Amino acid sequence: MEFLRHAVVLVHLIGFAVLFGSWVVAATGARKFTRIMDWGLAIAAVAGLALAAPWGTDGDLNYVKIAVKLVVLLIIGAILGIGSARQRRGAAVAPVLFWSVGVLTLFNAGIAVLWR
Repeated sequence: MEFLRHAVVLVHLIGFAVLFGSWVVAATGARKFTRIMDWGLAIAAVAGLALAAPWGTDGDLNYVKIAVKLVVLLIIGAILGIGSARQRRGAAVAPVLFWSVGVLTLFNAGIAVLWR
């Protein structure tokens, strides 16, 4: 069971890497939201929700940390949705929206690593 949990943690990290990596590539170029960012967010969200389930481990889950990470994830998703809708209409993504995705993604990873 512990191996499966570690595999889900790996998938969660891959989702973060896809989201943040595609954001970094976009930050050095056109500064547009891409479908790859959406996929990274979806992978991280599904794996994160799977990790929030009790796995029969001895330790207690930190529900406050899980809730904060979920709220940040939902904010990132909302920003990506708003920015993508603006792009489809032909408008440029506001710089504050674009940069907030990167900052919030790093913030969410920081919560995961530093909050014990």
